[in-house]
Amino acid sequence: MKLPHRRHFLHLTAGAAVLPAVSHIARAQAYPTRPVRVIVGFAAGGGSDITARLMGQWLSERLGQQFVIENRPGASGNIATEAAVRAPPDGYTLLLISASAATNAALYDNLNFNLIRDTVPVASIIVVPDVMVLNPLVPAQTLPEFIAYAKANPSKISMASGGIGTVGHLSGELFKLMAGVNIAQVPYRGQAPALTDLLAGQVQVLLNSPPASIEHIKAGRLRALAITTATRSEMLPGIPAVGEFVPGYEARQWFGIAAPKNTPAEIVDKLNKEINAALADPNMKARLAELGGMVLAGSPADFGKLITEDIDKWGQLIRAANIKPE
Repeated sequence: MKLPHRRHFLHLTAGAAVLPAVSHIARAQAYPTRPVRVIVGFAAGGGSDITARLMGQWLSERLGQQFVIENRPGASGNIATEAAVRAPPDGYTLLLISASAATNAALYDNLNFNLIRDTVPVASIIVVPDVMVLNPLVPAQTLPEFIAYAKANPSKISMASGGIGTVGHLSGELFKLMAGVNIAQVPYRGQAPALTDLLAGQVQVLLNSPPASIEHIKAGRLRALAITTATRSEMLPGIPAVGEFVPGYEARQWFGIAAPKNTPAEIVDKLNKEINAALADPNMKARLAELGGMVLAGSPADFGKLITEDIDKWGQLIRAANIKPE
């Protein structure tokens, strides 16, 4: 049998090596060729759901296929995350991921998945502060006055939260630790009943989302003390950040998109590019601002770093405060 000339052989082998790369590029260029589902771990109408629907509509229009929102509420979002990580890693199942996923990873020891190992970050979307709101019956006009009052009256202050292990609960525990105050935590089954009892004076303070609180603040039914993110909120620019009085304090809710591990990098990069384009669009920025959110553009690596940092941060707090899931 006649052997191929060496130069011809090298040309053939080089061409064969290029084929996988070409096929990957072609796959990313063609993606998506059918509808994509975006799993959301909370009920319709909440911040996670609205964020997913806004971004899903944008991606549907830009990429020519429907991005269908699938709500799978329950277990603080763990049901949805498990469904997503068990899906084929082909880019046709995505997960709307929030800071709750990071707190869950730090709080639960017996999950059937590992958030870092079993997902790949695609893109962050927004970071959302909480606002610390006070029942006006408490004689404190500013955060320093509230801290002084709480230290002087350790048995008189109760802080509501939406449940044990939620971002609001852990943010409150972090505030207690860093401000050096002894405040009783009162967990509710959700933010709505917590807000109801705060308005009624059954509890004195709550970390709540700006959209849910702003009308009560304007009407004087609640007093806004501070914002929990490192910088002030565009929605409440006159309200200082907690960190202005408690150096180093920061607690944030955030939303982004993740995918099952081994989802092709070319597809992840394409989705990241389109999501970042959405975040640069003035109309999208305005819609997200209605949720109290500030856009958080960046690379998949940037988003992965944020997730890892939050898992480490909340894990340290959970161990220090000996917090156990319900």
